[in-house]
Amino acid sequence: MDFDLFVIGAGSGGVAASRRAAVHGARVGIAEAGRVGGTCVNRGCIPKKLFSYAAGYGDAFREAVGFGWEATEPSFVWRDLVAAKDREVARLNQVYEGLLQSGDVQLVRGRARLRDANTIDVDGQTVRARHILLATGGRAFVPEIEGEELGFTSDAAFDLPALPKRIVIVGAGYVAVEFASIFRGLGVAVTIVHRADRILRGFDDEVRTFLTEEMRKKDIAFRANQSVKRILRKGTALQVQTDANELLHADGVLFATGRTANTGDMGLDTVGVRLNEHGAVQVDADSRTSVPNIYAIGDLTHRKQLTPVAIAEGRAVADLLYGPGGRHLNYEMIPSAVFSLPAVATVGLTEEEARARYGNVDVYRSSFRPLRHTVSGSDERALTKLVVDPASDRVLGAHMVGPEAGEIIQGLAVALTAGATKAQFDATLAIHPTAAEEFVLLRTKVAPKAA
Repeated sequence: MDFDLFVIGAGSGGVAASRRAAVHGARVGIAEAGRVGGTCVNRGCIPKKLFSYAAGYGDAFREAVGFGWEATEPSFVWRDLVAAKDREVARLNQVYEGLLQSGDVQLVRGRARLRDANTIDVDGQTVRARHILLATGGRAFVPEIEGEELGFTSDAAFDLPALPKRIVIVGAGYVAVEFASIFRGLGVAVTIVHRADRILRGFDDEVRTFLTEEMRKKDIAFRANQSVKRILRKGTALQVQTDANELLHADGVLFATGRTANTGDMGLDTVGVRLNEHGAVQVDADSRTSVPNIYAIGDLTHRKQLTPVAIAEGRAVADLLYGPGGRHLNYEMIPSAVFSLPAVATVGLTEEEARARYGNVDVYRSSFRPLRHTVSGSDERALTKLVVDPASDRVLGAHMVGPEAGEIIQGLAVALTAGATKAQFDATLAIHPTAAEEFVLLRTKVAPKAA
C-alpha cells in the first residue's frame, strides 16, 4: 500500500481528517482537483461572510447620522469587493496547502476515481491505500425549467461581472436568505420566490416568521407558495414567470434551491458504495460506507451540511482508525447561524421539535429594540428565545434573531451541550447593556400555542 489512508477531497473535512490521521502516525495522501479548502473557503462560508460584512455597511452609514456623524453619500464599487474576496481566498488556499505540508500529508493533484476498494486513479496516477475517506462535498442544485441556463448559483454569485440592479432569488433556505440580505444591503432590489409558505424550513417557526418581517422592513419582497416556471431573455433584462402567472422583471436570477452530493464519476458503483434515497453516500454512526474500508464525511453524506460538522466527522474517522476511537457526534447540539441582516443563530431543539418529543415544554421569549437602534433611527428588532423541559428544567434550545446572533449563540452552545438548566441561566449575572443579556433575564413563560 502507498498509504494507510487516502482522502478524496481537500475541503475542510478532508484536510482535518488527513492531518489528524498523520498526527496518529498514519501515512496519508489527499487528492484534490480544484483549489484546496473546498466549498467553505472558495465559494461558501468565507466569501459569504465577507460579502455579508460589506452589505452591513450600507445600514451602518445611514445609522451613523443618528449618532452625530455628518451625512455623506457613500458609493459602492462591486469589483473592489470581488477583488478583496479573491485576495483573501487565495491567502487561505495557501494556508490550507501549508497545513497539509506541515502536517506530513501528501497532496496529489487531480480528479480521483475508485478502481477497487483499495485502488484509486488520480488523473492516470495509480494510488493504493488501506483505507479510503470520501470527502468530496456537495454542489448547488438547479431545477430543470425553461431558461435555467439564464440563472446562476451561489458559486457564481461571488464573481458576477457587475452588480445587478434587480435580482430574483429562487429558494428559501439559508443560502437564499443570506444572499437576499447581501444583495439588498448592496442596493439591489430583491424578490424571493419560494414554494413553501415560510422561509428557513427546519428552523424554529417563530424565528422564521420574525426574520421574514424584519427582512420586509428592508424592502425585500417575498412570493410564497410559488415556483418559477420559466425564465425568458428580454433584451438585456430577464423575465421570470411563476406558476401563479406572475411576471417578475430582473437583471439576474439566483438559484438557491438546495445542494446535492458530489458522487458522480467517482467509481462508487464499481466498488459497491451504496447511496441513500437522497443520492448521498450511506454511512453508519462511524461514517463507514457499505464497503468496510471506505468512509465518507461532510456534505457528501447529507447528515448535517455544516463545515464544523465535516471537520468533526473527519477527525472522528481518523481517531477511530488510528487513535483512541469510539467518539460519535451529538447531532442534536450543533449550533448554526444564518448570516442574514439581521442574523439568525440557533442551538438545540426548536419549539416544534421539543413539543413533538417532550409534549409539554416551557417557552421564554423576548422581542426588543436593541439599544443601538434607539438612536440610529432603524426600526429593526431582535428576538431571543429559550425552550425548556419543565420536568428536568434543562434548556433544550436557544434561538436568536438580531445583531451578532452567531457570536452569542456560540457561547450558549457550550452551556446547552453541558446540560445547563433554566435555573442556571437565571442565576447568571447579565452583562449590561447587551443583547446577549436577554437570555439570562427571561423570566415570563409564553402561553402555549393553541392546539
